[in-house]
Amino acid sequence: MKLAQKGSCDKLDRKSFPENNYDCPFRKADEILDEFKDENLSAIIVDFHAEATSEKNGLAQYLDGRVSAVLGTHTHVGTDDWQVLPAGTAYVTDIGMVGAKDSILGVDKKGILKTFLTQIPEVHEIPEEGICTVNAIYLEINPKTHEAVKIKKIKEEIKI
Repeated sequence: MKLAQKGSCDKLDRKSFPENNYDCPFRKADEILDEFKDENLSAIIVDFHAEATSEKNGLAQYLDGRVSAVLGTHTHVGTDDWQVLPAGTAYVTDIGMVGAKDSILGVDKKGILKTFLTQIPEVHEIPEEGICTVNAIYLEINPKTHEAVKIKKIKEEIKI
């Protein structure tokens, strides 16, 4: 209970995943940035692997102007909200995935569906052929100011 009284971020994502006991990402980001404050870094890019879009957006707003980019990952579905925030931090809620297009989470959908139906974990098989979706983000960062100049979504499909 002590942690919960220190701030609402102690409860982040606990409604969706109550079994997880994570550090507060906002305070952890502050700790990490403080640790590297005397370093001459060209850029600071945060990969925020989180479930909730509000947490990703909140962290980006919180770190705006203190990091070069906050790039969300985890959902495997690329979002269309890429932007440079007012103080110079590039942001996207989720970059997306590199994996089989006709899949669930980039792996063979039969195993995932069986897990959903039986509640028994299955080995994830990666398809060896077919159409592959490639999602990425192109960033331009000013090396002097460490601010994002440009963020652009990249989405391609290739046959493997």
